[in-house]
Amino acid sequence: MILYPSVDKLLKRVDSRYSLIMLASKRAHELDAGAKPLLSKYDSVKSVGKALEEIVAGDVMIDPDTKAKLK
Repeated sequence: MILYPSVDKLLKRVDSRYSLIMLASKRAHELDAGAKPLLSKYDSVKSVGKALEEIVAGDVMIDPDTKAKLK
């Protein structure tokens, strides 16, 4: 269960739960592979939690050009 960041805050940044899961998963894989962290401090120690914190901070988002192509 996700306590922080809250799902409500995350869904203000991403338009659907499916998109949120895909974005967080992709970013978590990048962090596991050694990508540079975007925040100076994280509350979570796990990569998925870090990815969610980056999303709620507005540092990670879905590329609008890619999203437009999918419609």
